[in-house]
Amino acid sequence: MLYKVASPSEYLVITGVGISDIKLAKKGWILPGQSCSVFDVSPVNYTFEVQAMSAEKLPFVLPAVFTIGPRVDDEQSLFRYAKLISPHDKLSNHVKELVQGIIEGETRVLAASMTMEEIFKGTKDFKQEVFGKVQLELNQFGLLIYNANVKQLVDVPGHEYFSYLGQKTQMEAANQARIDVAEAKMKGEIGSKQREGRTQQNAAKIDAETKIIATQRQGDGKKEEIKVKTEVKIYENHREAEVAEANADLARKKAGWSMEAQVAEVEATKAVSLRDAELQMEVERMNALTRTEKLKAEFLSKASVEYETKVQEANWELYRKQKAAEAILYEKEKEADAQKAIADATFYSRQQVADGELYAKQKEAEGLVALAQAQGVYLRTLLDALGGNYAALRDYLMINNGMYREIAKINSDAVQGLQPKISIWTNGNSGETNDGAGAGNAMKEVAGVYKMLPPLFKTVQEQTGMLPPAWMGSLTDSSNSNVK
Repeated sequence: MLYKVASPSEYLVITGVGISDIKLAKKGWILPGQSCSVFDVSPVNYTFEVQAMSAEKLPFVLPAVFTIGPRVDDEQSLFRYAKLISPHDKLSNHVKELVQGIIEGETRVLAASMTMEEIFKGTKDFKQEVFGKVQLELNQFGLLIYNANVKQLVDVPGHEYFSYLGQKTQMEAANQARIDVAEAKMKGEIGSKQREGRTQQNAAKIDAETKIIATQRQGDGKKEEIKVKTEVKIYENHREAEVAEANADLARKKAGWSMEAQVAEVEATKAVSLRDAELQMEVERMNALTRTEKLKAEFLSKASVEYETKVQEANWELYRKQKAAEAILYEKEKEADAQKAIADATFYSRQQVADGELYAKQKEAEGLVALAQAQGVYLRTLLDALGGNYAALRDYLMINNGMYREIAKINSDAVQGLQPKISIWTNGNSGETNDGAGAGNAMKEVAGVYKMLPPLFKTVQEQTGMLPPAWMGSLTDSSNSNVK
């Protein structure tokens, strides 16, 4: 019986009595009938030069250095390594050939599916693909790629693809340098011309801004004048409305509906005007952009035709025209801003006038409603005073408003030009007096008036169907009309 202990980078593999397969341990007793071996798990560097061929049948050499060792963080991987690799020395040709065969096989398969340009430009992706496929194959042996380094691709003797590619890159760099020198010289000459152009552009810009500011000042003055007039008109309307407000406190509900309708109409009208102004401004802006693009297209086309012979002159002419178009566009935008400010002032003044008129109409409507309600209180008071007698109230209103007088006038007008038969009724005692001749004559006139009332009431009843009020008397069914 022996007790063995493995070093930090080693494991014990124990087989024999009491162990169905194998047992891995860092230390333990070796019993009779058991055997023990030690294997090292430290990684080993393997250097290869893999020869492969791209999809275009171009051969190349891929130098690579792989650091490979057992996977110590997985027990199943250690078991596989202990069974398959540990009987051999990790530095033996057997292990090296096994690893090399896997790497070369996966590299060649992957390279055959890619062009040389894809391999060369995507070296990092190509490296990741190779490592991923190699690792899948090494997993069955319990091995892990700890590190891998792929060196620069090398030409196979007799095939100088990378050499020619390097010469091509050098020539392209030299040509690009010549182009850069020519462009720097061109920029220097263009820069001097740009200085002169900017001076003229700044002068034109200042003139345009001065004109725009003057227009804005005029618009502001006009806006303030309109605002003052509007405020005066509003104050006058407000005073007139306060006089009408004393008679209109009870009419708010009806006037509210009228106000909402008129406000909605005013808002709709103003919204249409505002939208019209916005669309007009957008049309002006698009027209300016269209003219600018048209100028750019014309000058660019001309410059492209004459580029080979007069490239510098054409570039300067194009630049000058573009800046002129930008100055025009800038001036148009400022003019549009000024027009918008004037439109805002006009809209504000019209809105104030409309608000004043609306307020006056509201107060007038409130006055009418208050008058109607006052008349209702008046009629209700009369009806209560007459004990709820609607007929008496009607008769009182007809007498108070001169209805009977109007009826008599209408009847007299109707019979003008005719020859009506007029009857006069008397008692037959016209000659009798009580207190002398003077008193008899006075009472005679009074008696004559009372004698006329029954036929008058009868005529009104026949023509209108209305009876006299109870307090004035009533008509009897007899042929003679008497007043009770």
